[in-house]
Amino acid sequence: MQRAFGAVVRAVGLFIGLSVSLACACAGIAAAAELQTPVDHVRTADQTFLTFPEWYLVHSPAEYAGYLEGKGQVSAFPLFSHIGQFWQSYAAVNREIARYPFNGGYQLMVIVIGVSTTLEYGLKGLYEHTLGRLAEATRSGAAVPEEQFAARYARSYVDFIRVDPWYLYDFWSRLRELWQSVPIRGPDLVRRWERRFALSTELLVKAGYARLIKLGSESIYDAPKPVTAVVVSRAPEPDPAGHAEFHVLSGGADGSPVVATLPRYAAFSDYSQWLARQGIDFHEIAGNQGEILISVLVSGDAPSSAGRLVFEQPILTQPGRRRLVVAIAVAQLTAELRGAQQSQGRIALEHVYDY
Repeated sequence: MQRAFGAVVRAVGLFIGLSVSLACACAGIAAAAELQTPVDHVRTADQTFLTFPEWYLVHSPAEYAGYLEGKGQVSAFPLFSHIGQFWQSYAAVNREIARYPFNGGYQLMVIVIGVSTTLEYGLKGLYEHTLGRLAEATRSGAAVPEEQFAARYARSYVDFIRVDPWYLYDFWSRLRELWQSVPIRGPDLVRRWERRFALSTELLVKAGYARLIKLGSESIYDAPKPVTAVVVSRAPEPDPAGHAEFHVLSGGADGSPVVATLPRYAAFSDYSQWLARQGIDFHEIAGNQGEILISVLVSGDAPSSAGRLVFEQPILTQPGRRRLVVAIAVAQLTAELRGAQQSQGRIALEHVYDY
């Protein structure tokens, strides 16, 4: 999922990784010749691991949005612990990819978004634990309109970044909505104006930063492909209403495996589950036959898995619930997903990290 706001620095990362890429070119061409995936759709195997830290910056806002919707106190949300979880995940995936050539562009991008998020969460955490907590204590009862707006904004934002880069989100419209649609007068004025100040500051800063990143991204970096090429055991039953973006490229007429494309990012997880329900298996994903990373959410004891546990994290606002990050062979992916579907709610697929 190469779409985070480190896009501006990827040109530098491309130069860093160029010598390694050239050194491995001959071996890569030989390996690609044995694949059915079209060469221009092949992506390196390390990216299924490196994409987790990026996606953590979707999982974390999603947890935050759910916390606000559940009427959690903003000042108690564990922002500092989320910083720790991001860097824990980055360290874990780096141990996994030590066996691959160094991916300079992706590494630089992950570091940039990690440092940026550390600064954002750190400053926000300091504010919420001091001025925010004092203002929160003045509230007389139910959530004020600004807090209700914050929950709607958080949900809107996370729904958007599951599909599109964060810097394309319309922060200006949310700022106008705050000042035009949320009433100014009412009880709990201290808390309301404090929230209005905090939200306005956040939206203004993010709107300005997003504009800079968007301009840099468009001028320096080509947009990544929006699809992932796969080789599957057979074609699924057509589902034009729900899964219209499964496009066959070749194969399948004589019972041979099918080469097709699926949408990337959040939709890839949905399409993978759709294929799993039909008993279809992957042979290749983005030109890879080795391991692919998935994350599942579980409560209680960890269920059995055909995969290899890479690391786990507690869901900090849901005691007893954990994220298990598992590396599993591409050929076993849909069997693993079928097991989750049949677990009677004990296992919930969070994401398939599609290189």
